[in-house]
Amino acid sequence: MLTLDQALSGISGILITPYDGQGEIAPARLAPILDRALTEGLHMPVVNGNTGEFYALTTDEAVTMVQEVTGLLGRRAPLLAGVGRGLRDAQRLARASAEAGAAALMVHQPPDPFVAPRGIVDYLAAIADASGGLPMMLYLRNDAIGTRAIADLCAVPGVKGVKWATPNPLRLAEAMAACDPTITWVCGLAEVWAPPLYAVGARGFTSGLINVWPERSVAIHAALAAGDYAHANTLIAGMRAFEDIRAEEMNGTNVTGVKAALLAQGHDCGPTRPPSAWPLTAPQQAKLTAFLDQNGLIRGFT
Repeated sequence: MLTLDQALSGISGILITPYDGQGEIAPARLAPILDRALTEGLHMPVVNGNTGEFYALTTDEAVTMVQEVTGLLGRRAPLLAGVGRGLRDAQRLARASAEAGAAALMVHQPPDPFVAPRGIVDYLAAIADASGGLPMMLYLRNDAIGTRAIADLCAVPGVKGVKWATPNPLRLAEAMAACDPTITWVCGLAEVWAPPLYAVGARGFTSGLINVWPERSVAIHAALAAGDYAHANTLIAGMRAFEDIRAEEMNGTNVTGVKAALLAQGHDCGPTRPPSAWPLTAPQQAKLTAFLDQNGLIRGFT
């Protein structure tokens, strides 16, 4: 099994959360999706991420997801487990993730409208304490707190790295220069943004595509790891249509596109939960079908 450092510099595959016909979580439906991604070279699965509809899940459901996914995964790869929301919920989920066997925590940036950077320091420290000291990856989706505040967060004991999910390579370069050089910086904006963030020093990237087309995601990572930006960009251009569909309606079709693609491949993982959009509109579905057909992706897999 890869070490955590190796896995963080690879692909962090954000797993969807499947639902059954009654709308209840159905983790077992992830088994063929996870198996295929690992077979193709996924470095680190992520449970309870945004593509996993983290904010649409109850804390009880998120606890069940990390427990069940850990069981499905075994010791084939390190598991990154998302935690967040109110402090007590985040602490409970951190404890459950540690007990389940997660290798590290991905701490969602607090969405509370009244967030102080120094309050996030306390938030991280409390989560670390609840988990018994699991390494933490900060999931930074808004860099408006500034470089100094980002450096303060990275200095919290237990922080291993940052999933940088803001399209600002210059701010990323500033943050990297201001922080401990042992911090791992990961592109948190999926394959499309990986080349420019790699150019300033990020390594690895998050991926929702891994659920649907893991071979392409792994090929992009290999090209970037080899420094072959031209080949990486060619590969990214071939999957860009998928990401464009996911970005429609203010990113409200982000998970919708993934679940619709899986359904076309014979894997019914249920709809997305509101306020995510479901289903795709007819034009969106037509674009998705064309993308899947052009790339030979309308097929079942086991």
